[in-house]
Amino acid sequence: MSKIVKVGMQLNEEQFMVLKTMSEAKNRMDINMFSKKVNLSPAQTIQQIQELAKEGFLQKIGNGFGITDKGKEALKAFTLVPEETGFRFYYGIDRPTGLKANSLGDFYRMIKQISPDSAEFHLYRGDFEAWLKDVCKNTELAEEFHSVRASGAKGEELKTELLNVLDTEYRFKELM
Repeated sequence: MSKIVKVGMQLNEEQFMVLKTMSEAKNRMDINMFSKKVNLSPAQTIQQIQELAKEGFLQKIGNGFGITDKGKEALKAFTLVPEETGFRFYYGIDRPTGLKANSLGDFYRMIKQISPDSAEFHLYRGDFEAWLKDVCKNTELAEEFHSVRASGAKGEELKTELLNVLDTEYRFKELM
């Protein structure tokens, strides 16, 4: 199966679906019912749950499993935004980089890749803040980016500050 949603090399599409389904569950489910919801066989489901627990996304609770804070963070960080609302990076006006972020995880990876000029262009126009607030619905993170903007940081120092803010919120260094 493809790894369209991934956390490092650990979380594949099936595991993401297991986490998502577990986070949305209102009641306990037996393995057969849960397997049907994630569209896997019971054996495949057990294998995915064991891998997720091994990586710290799930934890054993009584006779079942529950999602950990790391699992919740992974869901938030790697849930895709609608295609048309992905963040497109530019060097300047009418100068696209060709890079686009469709999740906060993508955004983190792209911040690492873009040039300092691109980071400065978006930060000082308020583009990052607007996307974080309006698309990602994370007002606190947008405010943290505003604080970085107010600091006047430039160049690689700016990129480092942005990555640190994202890492503090989502622990990307641990997830990736």
